[in-house]
Amino acid sequence: MLEPLNEGFLSRISDLLLCRWTCRHCCQKCCESSCCQSSEDEVEILGPFPAQTPPWLMASRSSDRDGDSVHTASEVPLTPRTNSPDGRRSSSDTSKSTYSLTRRISSLESRRPSSPLIDIKPIEFGVLSAKKEPIQPSVLRRTYAPDDYFRKFEPRLYSLDPGSDDVDSLTDEEILSKYQLGMLHFSTQYDLLHNHLTVRVIEARDLPPPISHDGSRQDLAHSNPYVKICLLPDQKNSKQTGVKRKTQKPVFEERYTFEIPFLEAQRRTLLLTVLDFDKFSRHCVIGKVSVPLCEVDLVKGGHWWKALIPSAQNEVELGELLLSLNYLPSAGRLNVDIIRAKQLLQTDVSQGSDPFVKIQLVHGLKLVKTKKTSFLRGTIDPFYNESFSFKVPQEELENASLVFTVFGHNMKSSNDFIGRIVIGQYSSGPSEANHWRRLLNTHRTAVEQWHSLRSRAECDRVSPASLEVT
Repeated sequence: MLEPLNEGFLSRISDLLLCRWTCRHCCQKCCESSCCQSSEDEVEILGPFPAQTPPWLMASRSSDRDGDSVHTASEVPLTPRTNSPDGRRSSSDTSKSTYSLTRRISSLESRRPSSPLIDIKPIEFGVLSAKKEPIQPSVLRRTYAPDDYFRKFEPRLYSLDPGSDDVDSLTDEEILSKYQLGMLHFSTQYDLLHNHLTVRVIEARDLPPPISHDGSRQDLAHSNPYVKICLLPDQKNSKQTGVKRKTQKPVFEERYTFEIPFLEAQRRTLLLTVLDFDKFSRHCVIGKVSVPLCEVDLVKGGHWWKALIPSAQNEVELGELLLSLNYLPSAGRLNVDIIRAKQLLQTDVSQGSDPFVKIQLVHGLKLVKTKKTSFLRGTIDPFYNESFSFKVPQEELENASLVFTVFGHNMKSSNDFIGRIVIGQYSSGPSEANHWRRLLNTHRTAVEQWHSLRSRAECDRVSPASLEVT
């Protein structure tokens, strides 16, 4: 007959069965029954469970303890335990312990969830010890333009050339028959070794007869054509061919280079404008050809015959002049430097121009002093680098005006007028007025600026000082 089990052995068996749920060293210490401690530092759930003890397990333990205590108090009488004479427990006590162990195990199995419950807290990203501020989404507000906003637009800048709405859809033969302005032969090629674009103007044919705007044209049967080349949107650094006299089929055969990077050249548009030279009147625009360089194989190059289309720009630019002004209050001297000019209007059919600059000091409405530069032969881009000094007391400086007039030297007749600007009290435009304002605010410092030349009529209309000079 088996001896009754003692209470210590049963407690070890219960701990052994429970440790597979609570012990983290069960493979090493389960037999010693020393791993199932009440300390929460050594309790860990096997498998993919969170590090802390699950709440269901803590609840089961507490309920088991309460159940056992209640069950023992209610079912076991409070009588002193009597042992057998040999110190062993009776069979009734052994059956009660076995029943209590079985009940605890079955209660634990029924309360254990089928899958672990994982509670993951939301992760917050941010700088440590940074003050949290609520961020509110910005509200998009619609801005309303003032009533005069659209009045600032200039319609002429956005209007298409007359009849150019369908130019892109027409062939060169259809454009030629529609406008009858002639055709232009040219070529382009880019040099990757030297980083420059070469434009060759070869010839033109079937140009229309000249048009006289004021009746001063003497020869209405032949034109004096020349071509102006530029890379849009830059119209300042342009090139110009020579003038071919009295012909409607000019042959130019001239090459021009533009120092420009390859990627920048692909963003430009080649503009070729054919003009008619008139010595006694303003030059007339015959037609133009524009080619976006992104549509051309620049490295391979090519030749094209293109039909001319009308141009909205009927007035020809007169050129630009670079000036530097400096005033010395202690000496009462106004120093003027004529540095250079570019793209001046051509006044001589065969030799271009022989330009020079005349500087005239006007005090109030009275001409005080006149000086002029030397003339340079056969060029429309002259470099002067000449300095002039005028005596102007400081109290009279604000009432002074400087009139700059560019002429083409002519030995046989009077000099040819090219363009004019006025800087000072009676400035001829906003650019000139800004240059004079900068001079008055910065004494003893040279102030340099480019100016676009204006016609004589325009200067006479806006500046009284222009009327006092010749």
